[in-house]
Amino acid sequence: MRILVIEDDPKLAAFVTGGLKQAGFAVDHAADGLDGLALARQGHYATAIVDLMLPKLDGLALIETLRAEKNQLPVIILSARAKLDDRIRGLQAGGDDYLTKPFAFSELHARLQSLIRRAQPGEAVTELSAGGVTLNLLTREVARAGRKLDLQAREFALLELLLRHAGRVLTKTFLLERLWDYSFDPQTNVVDVLVCRLRGKVDRDFDAKLIHTVRGAGYVLKVD
Repeated sequence: MRILVIEDDPKLAAFVTGGLKQAGFAVDHAADGLDGLALARQGHYATAIVDLMLPKLDGLALIETLRAEKNQLPVIILSARAKLDDRIRGLQAGGDDYLTKPFAFSELHARLQSLIRRAQPGEAVTELSAGGVTLNLLTREVARAGRKLDLQAREFALLELLLRHAGRVLTKTFLLERLWDYSFDPQTNVVDVLVCRLRGKVDRDFDAKLIHTVRGAGYVLKVD
């Protein structure tokens, strides 16, 4: 899942993007409003995190432009402006949530997950399951046949994608775009390595294998 961060403060941008990547998201960053607007218009993102005090185009104008164009990209506003009037103005401009600085990353992460669930009502589930594997999106607990699986953040994100698209072959390009930055070389083997790690945890010690390689196409979670 890909998140857009529009923030001109280098330290804060690094803090937010770093935390999101550790949580298993792919992240694009823009340091000014015009670049952020251009990226937001591409439609690749689950959510945008937008600062208000941006060079070239301020955050409110950016959000208002998106909404005027009927772009419903969910937006979390980050701002040092903590007054009630400022929060109201941000929400009226089209922001979906408003978080004041300074903030804890855990709160931003929780708000982000909540916003993604609200924006995707068709997928607003708290648990995914297939073939005896259960994945809880709220507690982030994973188990197969009742046996707990200890997954790293990106392994969790990969399994979530495979479960959401169970029975459908997911290409390496699809997985790269949703789990890593676009800067990754499409010829890299990071997808293969991650799938191998996940397969070792999900399929190890079980006769029925769930994660399959489709030669020349990609990977699929399939229940026989």
